[in-house]
Amino acid sequence: MDEYFIYLRKSRADMEAEAHGEGETLARHERALLELAKRLHLNVTQIYREVVSGETIAARPVMQRILSEVEQGVWAGGLVMEIERLARGDTIDQGIIAQTFKFSDTKIITPMKIYDPNNEYDEEYFEFGLFMSRREYKVINRRLQRGKLAAAKEGKWVPCRAPYGYRRIKLKNEKGWSLEPVEEEADVVRLIFQLYTRGAQAEDGSFQRMPLGAIARHLDDLGIPSPQGGLWGRPALAAMVQNPAYIGKVRWGQHPSKKKVVDGKVVRQRVQADADEVHVFEGRHPAIIEQEVFDIANEMVKRRVNSSTHIDLSVKNPLTRVVFCACCGHAMGRATSAARPDAGSLVCRTHGCPTVSTRLDIVEERILAGLAEWLSGYELEWAEANSPEHRVASNAEVKQKALQRAEGDLARLQKQLERTHDLLEQGVYDVDTFLDRSRSLAEKINAAKELAASLRQEVVVEEEREANRKNIIPKVKNLIEVYHSLPSAEEKNEMLKDIVEKVVYKKIAVPGKRLKPDDFEIEIYPRIPRK
Repeated sequence: MDEYFIYLRKSRADMEAEAHGEGETLARHERALLELAKRLHLNVTQIYREVVSGETIAARPVMQRILSEVEQGVWAGGLVMEIERLARGDTIDQGIIAQTFKFSDTKIITPMKIYDPNNEYDEEYFEFGLFMSRREYKVINRRLQRGKLAAAKEGKWVPCRAPYGYRRIKLKNEKGWSLEPVEEEADVVRLIFQLYTRGAQAEDGSFQRMPLGAIARHLDDLGIPSPQGGLWGRPALAAMVQNPAYIGKVRWGQHPSKKKVVDGKVVRQRVQADADEVHVFEGRHPAIIEQEVFDIANEMVKRRVNSSTHIDLSVKNPLTRVVFCACCGHAMGRATSAARPDAGSLVCRTHGCPTVSTRLDIVEERILAGLAEWLSGYELEWAEANSPEHRVASNAEVKQKALQRAEGDLARLQKQLERTHDLLEQGVYDVDTFLDRSRSLAEKINAAKELAASLRQEVVVEEEREANRKNIIPKVKNLIEVYHSLPSAEEKNEMLKDIVEKVVYKKIAVPGKRLKPDDFEIEIYPRIPRK
């Protein structure tokens, strides 16, 4: 007897209906589709619920699983409330769904119609339904975007989060939100703008402006937590002094969501919009900063950005994002002096971190020596592990045997399910008993499938691990041989990152003890997968 699944997913209209008290949508749809299955004598053994809202297949894990099973021929058909529930994505996603159901000869059953993808007329109905679904989605999305833009034009606060210094408040007697100052945080915002545009007052009564990095350290010294609760940073402060919310305005369209293909998949990313695409409207919330002060701060930020465009941005530090501080965990950087501009020291730039710097070339040599020492032991370990007298089953082989056992259990459970169909046909089981037994076996089959899928993935991972363990030996040898002959710090950095996951550096001053140039410790983490 063929098996069928039920697919349940909420639409935006369902969510709006629930908000008006019309009841839980998925429960109503489940009851309707179970009644349909009973009326059509369909053996439903699985119900899928999509609880996330996603436009694309990539954003809907349950649909991905269904398509995988449909592709394998697991199902004779699927029950949905409307054809539009399957896909509202672009034409590529709709084509994937249409072809998957067509080539696997899997029917789509709705209360209104049964679609056979291999029937020419049904195929046209199916494709037209998906097209109309996509069109409806675009109309709804455009309406939502227009509504948000209209709210911004009215001075309402559209984003979900309030900027530092404010809290969101619900507008009275109308839809939408606005902002009100949080005085304790607003005072910090005023201090930031004052230090940046006017400066701190010295003992002689003069004022000296502070750069954003110095302001960040000053706020940390005062014990004022950042909006995230940690230390302040220059990028966060630069974003704050350019945020027009502090002068009582609402900015719209600064970071639009754009689609991009990454590794063959469509993903959404937030990007910086062009200046002519960003709109600023008069807001309903009170300003924290005066317009004149805000303009001065923004002009200073622009001058700093423009003045740095001549700087050579090529990689000068071969250990960039390779060496990390043992005390604070931040990546360590390179510092130079006027006396030795071509040399450099490895330093931790975290404010208040006790880590002591070391000449960069000394750290490089220690890393190369450490890799050579690690390689010697690793080669010996690899040779012993793969010698005939010490040969043991690899992790991949162990996982493969476990996978074979899981697949055997799955085949046995599927045969049991087939026998329940026979017992139903013979009258040994009534319908309720058959459904109870089918559900029980379906749960076991699903668990067995998940176990097999997990083990299948683990086999692939273990095989990749073993290949990487073997391939890293020639990579490390090559690095040690050619490192000093590489022409640029960028090439050295790329080779190190290909081999080393990270290097942890530790050097702390001890009172009364003079530290030697090489008086530091490092811990190297080669880029090989762990068990």
